[in-house]
Amino acid sequence: MDNSILLANNQMITQVEGNLVSDMDGEKVMFSITNGKYYNLGEIGGVIWELLENPHTTDDIVMDLLTKYEVDKKTCEDQVFAFISLLHQEGLINIGE
Repeated sequence: MDNSILLANNQMITQVEGNLVSDMDGEKVMFSITNGKYYNLGEIGGVIWELLENPHTTDDIVMDLLTKYEVDKKTCEDQVFAFISLLHQEGLINIGE
């Protein structure tokens, strides 16, 4: 199965059900029941994961992070797109329009 994506800024992204998430010293860790893997989402990855409890676009996520962290927009966009791509490759999110 090809999990590569061409992600547009306006596509809605949501979590896939079936993941157990816990907070460990400020970082989110997750176990995917579906694929039997553990993931360390980190602090900011955990913030993104929490945002995806409800449908968000990458633009929504970037704007939220820019209000919380001192980072330039381009770096933030690049990092968000990379993280979202990894989540998608692992089958942890749904991407729609």
